[in-house]
Amino acid sequence: MKISTRTEGDICILCVEEARIDAASALAFKEGVRSAAAEAPPIVILDLQQVTFIDSSGLGAIVAILKHVTPDRKLVLAGLTPAVQRVFELTRMDKVFALYPTLDAALGTCGA
Repeated sequence: MKISTRTEGDICILCVEEARIDAASALAFKEGVRSAAAEAPPIVILDLQQVTFIDSSGLGAIVAILKHVTPDRKLVLAGLTPAVQRVFELTRMDKVFALYPTLDAALGTCGA
């Protein structure tokens, strides 16, 4: 699972550079994000703009990541494609996570 990381002030941006987060990749995804966010600043933005498919395993991995980074840090999601957005809406996870249509929107709201 390829995840790029960059820091802008108090924000850590984790860009998922894969098209799918599914049963085959969920564990590697979760471990990759946990490792990258271990020493992250107070706000972590998970940029999902390249992800076109997510299944229940991928969604579970994102929930596990949320539990791992909080309460010390805030996790927000950005750049959800329509298919991924739909999964979050169907499972009502759009009520649990702060979702932003683009990385720029997340950065603007989070203060970068």
